[in-house]
Amino acid sequence: MGKANNVTELIITGLFQDPEVQKVCFVLFLPVYLATVLGNGLIVTIVSVSKSLRSPMYIFLSSLSLVEICYSSTVVPKFITDLLAKVKTISLKGCLTQIFFFHFWGVAEIFLLVVMAYDRYVAICKPLHYMNIMSHQVCHMLVGVSWLGGFLHSLIQVLITIQLPFCGPNVIDHYFCDLQPLFKLACTDTFVESVTVMANSGLIALCSFLVLVSSYIIILVNLRNHSAEGRRKALSTCASHITVVILFFGPAIFLYMRPSSTFTEDKLVAVFYTVITPMLNPIIYTLRNSEVKNAMRKLWTRRVSQSLSKTSGHCHRAKYCWEREA
Repeated sequence: MGKANNVTELIITGLFQDPEVQKVCFVLFLPVYLATVLGNGLIVTIVSVSKSLRSPMYIFLSSLSLVEICYSSTVVPKFITDLLAKVKTISLKGCLTQIFFFHFWGVAEIFLLVVMAYDRYVAICKPLHYMNIMSHQVCHMLVGVSWLGGFLHSLIQVLITIQLPFCGPNVIDHYFCDLQPLFKLACTDTFVESVTVMANSGLIALCSFLVLVSSYIIILVNLRNHSAEGRRKALSTCASHITVVILFFGPAIFLYMRPSSTFTEDKLVAVFYTVITPMLNPIIYTLRNSEVKNAMRKLWTRRVSQSLSKTSGHCHRAKYCWEREA
């Protein structure tokens, strides 16, 4: 541990080495990132302005969309600009900052997905007590706890990493900074640190996944007592959440439950949960939710009518001025 920490800049290998392939990736991923920000931003806007979307489910959906924007923005803008760069570099401090926020928003999202499952459990299994249990105060507290959980998790990860000496190789075999590729560059044995950070991430993911699965088993058992219409409605709202959970946990479990390697497929799987999944979430929630679609329609109609009234106002004023001058 007494070795000098003289590495201040790191070189990122990126997703592919071929410049032509990188240009194709740039053309593909830039619209995906823009769609992620616009789609999730639209959900945050609609929930905040629409009076019909005041239930806890939409508070959590809006929070999830905000987290998706932040989570995606931690990695994707740098990754996209790097696709056009010959040499991809990042400072050691910048790398640690990226790791902190990537894990912060990633774990905040996991906790939010658990909170959303709890919300569905209360709505379906205790419908008469729903508004008492899930008051707005409780909703905001649960969102705050999710963010706090993400912050504490990230703090632990970075405090473990910041103590490591980096004195030799400075090439990260990835397209963004993550813990395992960075540990490979340390000038000391990082077995204990690797196990600690993996246990930290793994336990959170595993426990959360078990809670999610358990909550949905309880919900499905309870649905037997509901009418066919009630079952259909409940399953419809749960289906979106289950889809998002599978898209988020599937690739992460694939990556973290097997030995670390330098295969390109690992990077491609990481692309799925850093670039693709954040874009899919708003699509999944809006396509399956008639209330969100109605709120979108109303917002669009209101905007169009406002712009039309402004235009007609200008026309009337222009006509009046023209008639006076004439």
